[in-house]
Amino acid sequence: MAEDQESVLRKAFQMFDSKKCGRIEKEKVRTILNTLGHRFDDTELDELLDAEDVEGDGKLNFESFCRVAYHFQEEDDEAIQQELKEAFRLYDKEGNGFIPTSSLKEILAALDDQLNNDQLNEMIAEIDTDGSGTVDFDEFMEMMTGD
Repeated sequence: MAEDQESVLRKAFQMFDSKKCGRIEKEKVRTILNTLGHRFDDTELDELLDAEDVEGDGKLNFESFCRVAYHFQEEDDEAIQQELKEAFRLYDKEGNGFIPTSSLKEILAALDDQLNNDQLNEMIAEIDTDGSGTVDFDEFMEMMTGD
């Protein structure tokens, strides 16, 4: 888990740990996930919370809380990847598995209208490292997610 994510989770956990006992009620986890904008299935969340409630007292420690929150974070990553695949597919009309850098330039310009032509060309040069004039899905993903 990224440090900044853990920091956000720790702050949220501490806010809800009003007695400062290092544990929060399971129901508060649902509130925190909602506040952080995580999408989750209620039944799946209940099962995870029950599994992490090792003492059976309806409370989770910080590590357990992080495991639950991170579980739903992963789903968000998958959803993002799915959206990026769709965007890529729109420009890969032939289904070749790559798009011309000119199409990528259109995508980037649409995402950030503050970018000028030189900045766009620099970004394309960084992405199209082999100078092929095309970008495959992996290069596209790396650029969009920074992974």
